[in-house]
Amino acid sequence: MPIQVQEIACREGNIGLITLDSPTTLNALSASMIHETQAVLDQWAEADHISLVVFRGAGERAFCAGGNIRELYGALSGGENPDAPAEFFASEYRLDYTIHCFPKPVIAVGHGVVMGGGLGIFSACRYRLVTPDVTLAMPEITIGLFPDVGASWFLNRLPGRIGLFMGLTGARLNVSDALRVGLADMAILPDQVESLIERLKEERWTGESAADDNRLFRLVKQLEHPDYRALPTSELARHEQDIARLSAGDELPAIVENLLAAEIDSDWWQGCVNNLRSGCPVTAWLVWTQLKKAQQMSLKDVFRMEYTMAARCTQRPDLREGIRARLIDKDHKPAWSFPSVSDVPDAVVEEHFEPELDDSSDPMALR
Repeated sequence: MPIQVQEIACREGNIGLITLDSPTTLNALSASMIHETQAVLDQWAEADHISLVVFRGAGERAFCAGGNIRELYGALSGGENPDAPAEFFASEYRLDYTIHCFPKPVIAVGHGVVMGGGLGIFSACRYRLVTPDVTLAMPEITIGLFPDVGASWFLNRLPGRIGLFMGLTGARLNVSDALRVGLADMAILPDQVESLIERLKEERWTGESAADDNRLFRLVKQLEHPDYRALPTSELARHEQDIARLSAGDELPAIVENLLAAEIDSDWWQGCVNNLRSGCPVTAWLVWTQLKKAQQMSLKDVFRMEYTMAARCTQRPDLREGIRARLIDKDHKPAWSFPSVSDVPDAVVEEHFEPELDDSSDPMALR
């Protein structure tokens, strides 16, 4: 089983606990993991005895490192079902949307690696707790995809142009960064995770969502948290002004040039810029465009837009090439379809956003 599912009896009511359970792959989301999680949530949404849901990841290294892109690579490389890559994204986005709209409180406890599809699940939860070792990122520019799983929604809600910077550079945020920009709500120590479950078991859950959410809110506020002064220094606090200054403007090629040319003495900054320098030029344009388009979109339409984008990415060469270079051959020398951001034709970008889906054409059946 790629997930562990437990229904835990409390003093009154029950909590549903889902553990992503593939530690050897850093709990990367396989198609079977997504489908099984969806089935459990669909059942629990209607189950009177389940009052709230908790997500966590197995092992010490990760909550979830993203989608299982090795599995995706196999599907992109001539698998038996040519529709499998697009179907994977449809299932993943439907799961994320389900969590966003779940009728009962949902808690995620993020530790270690929380990236890509893992950040999609984490960001969709009502309560987002992190341990001090957490690393958050949307690194899709390195494989020729784009920040998906609802990133058009949650990156747009970060201050300034930090969301754009994260998408363009795959910037890795530490626990202090995540708390600073609101991608996480609270830090807890690793040994508090089990005690949190025990604390939840002591409560009387009514089955009334609003009342249970209010009770859970008070409980979370009462948790002991680490001394924030002892947490890693926020890289964003150090570089927010640089990000704002260099990412200002209405022309993406100029912004990319500014970021690449900036002389900033910081290993973290150089890591970000190197991702941009070697990343997929088409992805940079997708990030730029998706964030602009999503500003006036509902959550449902955000996922519909991202599905169209993802389906198009599975039809173009960059995604397969990016996965090959990074994870299969590991030569880290992808041959992107265009050499630079300035070389990408407008038509190539625009085709990632057509057709626009609605209730009659949405393969995810979001309602």
